[in-house]
Amino acid sequence: MTIDPLAEIVTLLQPSASYSKLIEYAGRWRLHRKVEGQPVFFAVLEGECRIVSPARPPIIVRKGDFVLSPSTNDHVVESIDAPPHGVTTMPTEVGEGRFRVGQADEPVTLRMQVGLCSFASPDAALLVSLLPTMIVASGEPRLALLLQLVADETRHSRPGREVVLERLLEVLLIEALRCGADTLSIPSLSRGLADDRLVSALRSMHARPAHGWTVVDLAAEAGMSRSAFFARFTRVVGHPPMDYLLAWRMALAKRLLRTRKVAMDHIAAQVGYGSASTFSTAFARHVGMSPTQYIRTVGGVQ
Repeated sequence: MTIDPLAEIVTLLQPSASYSKLIEYAGRWRLHRKVEGQPVFFAVLEGECRIVSPARPPIIVRKGDFVLSPSTNDHVVESIDAPPHGVTTMPTEVGEGRFRVGQADEPVTLRMQVGLCSFASPDAALLVSLLPTMIVASGEPRLALLLQLVADETRHSRPGREVVLERLLEVLLIEALRCGADTLSIPSLSRGLADDRLVSALRSMHARPAHGWTVVDLAAEAGMSRSAFFARFTRVVGHPPMDYLLAWRMALAKRLLRTRKVAMDHIAAQVGYGSASTFSTAFARHVGMSPTQYIRTVGGVQ
């Protein structure tokens, strides 16, 4: 069976929608957003604007562009001819699910569907670290269709709404990650999966997390020498191969522990450890608490 690492990580994140709204922008404006680490997305329906985020050059997005930031919690969205630094504008609600930014007497020059979602997984920070900090996709009709469906679901209280939104967001995240231009330039799992040498090693790790992998074994999966594989994996994915494998094993272990349906020695075996004691030691070193303490902390829920 073929394993899709990207789909596995997105599913483990357990995404859910907080809201999605249409925002219209007029005149010169600057909006400073602090979203407490929650993922945010923008779909540009009309016009253009500039997005300024820490540790990366400003980007200009235009009609048809989709921007997803799984982790950025501090960024500025501004008009191309933005006002002097320090001047910010607050959105005003003008209708159900509709907001306006900028002067009331100026014509609307930009329309965006803006959404905020959250990750229910207790291991979200670790999983998000495997994804790009920001993804920009241009001219993708599938993303536009998905956004329309997300916006429609967030505005209505239909039966099964939360389940539908969760599945839509899973598809939306995967679609954005596999078609975004930034996935080709920023170290991440997405970039690793696009690398024709590294993809075999990544799929093997995800398909057989219980296997006693070494860097030499993974290099052989990639058809590379040990040193070349280690350097390429670290540069492209953003983590050394064994660090990545450990992070993935611990994410799986946490999911199994939360169910309380699997014995400790079975969990140890499923994530590559020969005994419950060696697993407990590794888990405590990585997580900062024993598996038993972790179960008590999260309450044993999926």
